[in-house]
Amino acid sequence: MKKKWLITLAMMLAVQVMPIQSIVAQEVTKEAPLATHETIQSKAKMHTQMLGSTSVQYALIDNGEIVLSGTEGVYSKNTEGNLDKNTMYGIGSTSKMFTTAAIMKLVEEGKINLDEPVTTYIPEFEMKDERYKQITVRMLLNHSSGLMGSSFNNAFLFEDADTDAHDNLLKELKGQRLKADPGAYSVYCNDGFTLAERIVERVSGMDFTTFIHTYITKPLGLENTKTPQDTFDREKLAKTYNPMNGQEVSSDSVNVIGTGGIYSTAEELCKFAELFMRDKENALSNTSQLAMENLEAAKGIWPKQGDHSIAYGLGWDSVQVYPFSDYGIKALVKGGDTQLYHGSLVVLPEYNMAAAVLSSGGASTYNQMLASDMLLEQLKNKGIIEEIKPSKQSQPIVKDNMPEELVKDSGIYMNGMGIYEINIDKTGVLTLKTLHMPLPEQTFTYTKEGNFVSADGGTRVEIIQESNGEKYLWVRGYSAIPGIGEIATSEYQIQKVEPNPVSEQVMKAWEQRVGKKYYIINEKYSSQTYMQAPIVTLTLTSEIPGYVGVNKIVSETEALAHLQIPGMGGRDLGDLKMYEQDGLEYMENRGYILVEEAGVPELAIAKEALCTIGQEGYTRWFKIPNNLAGKTITLTMPEASTVVTYDANGVNVENTYVTGNTEVVLPQGGIIGFVGDAGTEFKYIVK
Repeated sequence: MKKKWLITLAMMLAVQVMPIQSIVAQEVTKEAPLATHETIQSKAKMHTQMLGSTSVQYALIDNGEIVLSGTEGVYSKNTEGNLDKNTMYGIGSTSKMFTTAAIMKLVEEGKINLDEPVTTYIPEFEMKDERYKQITVRMLLNHSSGLMGSSFNNAFLFEDADTDAHDNLLKELKGQRLKADPGAYSVYCNDGFTLAERIVERVSGMDFTTFIHTYITKPLGLENTKTPQDTFDREKLAKTYNPMNGQEVSSDSVNVIGTGGIYSTAEELCKFAELFMRDKENALSNTSQLAMENLEAAKGIWPKQGDHSIAYGLGWDSVQVYPFSDYGIKALVKGGDTQLYHGSLVVLPEYNMAAAVLSSGGASTYNQMLASDMLLEQLKNKGIIEEIKPSKQSQPIVKDNMPEELVKDSGIYMNGMGIYEINIDKTGVLTLKTLHMPLPEQTFTYTKEGNFVSADGGTRVEIIQESNGEKYLWVRGYSAIPGIGEIATSEYQIQKVEPNPVSEQVMKAWEQRVGKKYYIINEKYSSQTYMQAPIVTLTLTSEIPGYVGVNKIVSETEALAHLQIPGMGGRDLGDLKMYEQDGLEYMENRGYILVEEAGVPELAIAKEALCTIGQEGYTRWFKIPNNLAGKTITLTMPEASTVVTYDANGVNVENTYVTGNTEVVLPQGGIIGFVGDAGTEFKYIVK
């Protein structure tokens, strides 16, 4: 769910050195070869020492038996607690496989047809864009629906089972248009799976939690697989930490369950994976399994070759997983990231094997590397493969003279994360700059293969003009972390954009907004959004006219999403709309409402004060004046509320919903926010 890509995998997988954590339990059955146990233990330890994980839990299943299971790290940095095979983690987007399995079970019962329109099952589903009528159930599962991406307003909460994001999805989509024709290409889309979750509920007559327990977790004996709607001991969840300031936070609640809200354990994920293995008890039918394993992404615009980290099937992130493809072995992978938890499930359906790795902190990409290594070790120890092949990260470079016409592909490129400049000179050197972000410039040299190669030989790039007329930078390569593992990519990552001329009057309206701060005001008091300052600053794209950020300006008040990138580069887009109300300017984007900085006054200097949330329920923000910096306010407020503060650098200093504090020190040059439902009163005394 979380955005986890940059322009090359080498950058995406940059190692962050973290404090060494203590070693905790290892469990290994007598059937597991000792070499596998020692190797995986060592690699899991590196996750906690180098890759930002507080704890890691892993397991491997082979023909119905858990043959390897272990943990590494600590349950909590601050309190006592056992880290073992029953410790639960949020599995993030790996939850999408539960949604896909639920849909396929209903397909097998004849209650859903994958190629029927979504409106067949949810007649009230509608959008501003008439093309929504063409969206089928299959398109939700293979990411080709054309939906903008992620409607996550109030979706990620702390220990709060509020279903607002799930309940309001249809209302939110009603005000949206599509970013592409349904079926044109597959691009990662969270809303598609929340919509699929709603289809399961509508067709079955059950809420999603009840359905998956009835048809999946209970038949498979998964006692530690839960959702935020379940009642269970939340102390069983591995502790999590704010990645911005390192503070321990309350338990994760992702209330778009079918998209990313399920909790589980590594062992139980492995047992769940038996649904996708050949001829196993309680498994989906072979027909369903093969349908899910089909390379659905290839039905639309997609890179023609290469080892993939992304190659969508139904639900699966990839149905052609490297390095298993090098051995002629079918492998399936689904990863998941929330802001706090990370997971990966890798399944070898034809060998009835699967490995799962879950972590607090870290990244699903790292977890996929470990899961893949576990499976390779097991395949080798069983004699299915002879040796584990060496990394492909470094490939030979054979330079060649570049055709001069490639120079014209120089220009500005974009994806959903940022803006890039490509310069191709006549000597055959392609230079890539990431604009507005402090990332190093990269150079690639033209070769006899007709593409450009990085100095280390690990990444090849090429400009491709696709059937839709758009030009993309196709990135292929291998990235390895020594001692951890390797991953491959073959993906259109950025799209060339052309100047967008607008009138002087329109441009002036946007120029007046440059540098202004806009504050999010419609996130709930329990929202994880407050882990970082919920502020947006608008910037015009100076390198190319007519864009604000990555959106194309179309009027004085609108800048629309326009990118058409398959895979991950075009995910999570949204139209930007500005409007005025009561003399203030507001911004709306993907369900979030923000107010301009002019609507943020200084905090009252009175010794005793009252702050009341208005009838809209909007957060009230205040700047902290210099004469209050360092002073303490004592708060009286209801439990269902929070007060958040941020220092001059935007770092979260206090969140009373998480800490339970009623006395808050005001940071120098910072801001304070009072968050609660409409009518909530905050009384405070300044000391």
